[in-house]
Amino acid sequence: MSRPSHRGSSRSVRSGVALACVFTGVLVTGAATGSWPEGADGAESRVLASGARASLSHSGGAASAAEDDARRLVSTRGDRWSAAYTAEEYERLRRGLEGEYVGTGIAVLRTADGRIEVGEVHEGSPAERAGVAPGDEILAIDGVPLAGGPVTDVVGRLRGSDQAEQAGRGSTVLLALERDDRRWDLQVERARLTVRSVSVAESADGVTRIEVNSFTRGAAELLREAVAEVPDGDGIVLDLRGNAGGLLTEAAEAASVFLDGGLVATYEVYGDERALHAESGGDTGTPLVVLVDGGTMSSAEMLTGALQDRNRAVIVGARTFGKGTVQMPSEQPDGSVAELTVGHYVTPSGRTVDEDGIVPDLVVGAGQDAEEEARTVLGGLDAGG
Repeated sequence: MSRPSHRGSSRSVRSGVALACVFTGVLVTGAATGSWPEGADGAESRVLASGARASLSHSGGAASAAEDDARRLVSTRGDRWSAAYTAEEYERLRRGLEGEYVGTGIAVLRTADGRIEVGEVHEGSPAERAGVAPGDEILAIDGVPLAGGPVTDVVGRLRGSDQAEQAGRGSTVLLALERDDRRWDLQVERARLTVRSVSVAESADGVTRIEVNSFTRGAAELLREAVAEVPDGDGIVLDLRGNAGGLLTEAAEAASVFLDGGLVATYEVYGDERALHAESGGDTGTPLVVLVDGGTMSSAEMLTGALQDRNRAVIVGARTFGKGTVQMPSEQPDGSVAELTVGHYVTPSGRTVDEDGIVPDLVVGAGQDAEEEARTVLGGLDAGG
């Protein structure tokens, strides 16, 4: 089966405002999935996962008057997704949406017994060069034991964003690690790294699994390239579990990979309704299953809803998080930013996802292997096609 390699971008997708649907959601997603990539910007660790207003507090400094204005603007809206940032914080968030961050290259997770483990080490990162490996337990950071604090604090300390001034590339962090009853200290340098938003598993049994962990800039093009390389005859499992969202335009372009034109979503900007459309020429023939869970949110939910409503994919997994709001930055005089909710997005069939999320076509219960269920469904689609 041939797959189109259409690389253009439709005006309807590109002309939309670069609206973001990710910032505060990263925290709640981590709570839902247990996986915390270091690429989740340290500034986000100051946003309250409970849905309360964002805090601009820093270790060792008071907020300026303009920062107070941003915080006050956010607090008066009564919106769980609005957030306030200093100019420096927002610049780091902007870089995060561009797929860049300063860190060591470690993704961490909390185990069932409360330990902090290395979940993933990014290829080519300082952590990999220093010998850190998945499964290593992190006992302490810079001499301070990890004793039951939020995982976001661990991420912030790895990044250096817990300091009075954001640690830059070239700075170092001292890790106390344990592996197979061996304990040692290791100093790891921080560097400017690129988030790997799309990864592809080797084809096996006629199935290629493509994981998209965020919709940073360029993610849709990476997805298009990955789909173009899928072996003829394979079906695709698109894994959006733990995807906290990102740019709406990137998610719409990702929909274009699997659709031949048509509506992806409508959304509001202060009551003004706008639409996102897929470009023509997408792959509409390859069997497709989308994996989701409670950590699938925002623009990832928008993509899921579009593929479900357009009957392009079978959705497998658990109910998604339920964040259907759209945020837009409002810059203050000193460059600080209030990230304000400007509206909601709606799927092609007219559904909103706020609170209720998206219910999969096949709900996978506790104890079931979601990926195995997806492969089974994919086999049925292939047989039926």
